[in-house]
Amino acid sequence: MALTADVKEELVRVESSRTSIRAAEVATILRFSGGLHLISGRVAVESELDTVEIAQRVRRDLVELYGVRSELSVISASGVRRTSHYLVRVLDGETLARQTGLLDARRRPVRGLPNRLTTGSPDELAAVWRGAFLSRGSLTDPGRSSALEVTCPGNESAMALVGAAGRLHVPAKAREVRGVHRVVIRDGEAISTMLRTMGATKTVTAWEELRQRREVRATANRLVNFDDANLRRSAQAAVAACARVERALEILDGKVPAHLQYAGELRLRFRDASLDELGHHADPPMTKDAVAGRIRRLLAMADKVAMDRGIPGTDANLPSDYDDS
Repeated sequence: MALTADVKEELVRVESSRTSIRAAEVATILRFSGGLHLISGRVAVESELDTVEIAQRVRRDLVELYGVRSELSVISASGVRRTSHYLVRVLDGETLARQTGLLDARRRPVRGLPNRLTTGSPDELAAVWRGAFLSRGSLTDPGRSSALEVTCPGNESAMALVGAAGRLHVPAKAREVRGVHRVVIRDGEAISTMLRTMGATKTVTAWEELRQRREVRATANRLVNFDDANLRRSAQAAVAACARVERALEILDGKVPAHLQYAGELRLRFRDASLDELGHHADPPMTKDAVAGRIRRLLAMADKVAMDRGIPGTDANLPSDYDDS
């Protein structure tokens, strides 16, 4: 929770002079943190937020962008709610709902995000993600289960957020668990990219330092246990595979099908990864057998070319102490 609070504290201070960027952020905040209600026959717009700073930012933007004044009330902590929340409410909010895309031209609630937001400029897409994170985002510590996650009001808004991330070249996935829709970014590099894109430059530095420390510690732990025979054989096999792939790409010199070259480059990029892990790193993801098959075909193609040309094959780069028995 500390990392989440740090990110939100930094994002709430991000300022932009462009109206379209501010409008994209506040529209997303209203979509992800609240909803529409009928009070005395009038459409009310409500937004429930974690901190008073975010609530004050929303209230300021509503006045400056739309000329709309709002009410602020505190929802005290109770039961499962561990901390107080802040409710921003616009009682006569139909016009605001139309302007921010919560209602369409026929007064029907919009379930996702307006198309103009998800197809906007990179800065506007970053504002969409910033608004979503300020509303319902969380960031966990780096490690095996690290994730940047946003809880969404429905599947449509989740898919819209995934699309916005895709346009920013950040891989994100939508998932539903017990009826709750979430968008999750799990890859460490992708998390760092999204944090920077949203504007959390200080927090991402701290997050990456923590990530590097844990990776060093994990590597040290693996080295301590390196006497294990299976681990030794796995490490030796990985070194051999990388050596053969490097030689294969050298022999073929670019004259290789793109999908086989991609598999080889993936092997070299993640040298310590298992075949199953390589499949998860691929884009789109592949099965363990698919990765293994592509690498086998790459090596076989290179060995055939080497034989035809009378030059050393892919075994030429194997370490002198390698034992494949």
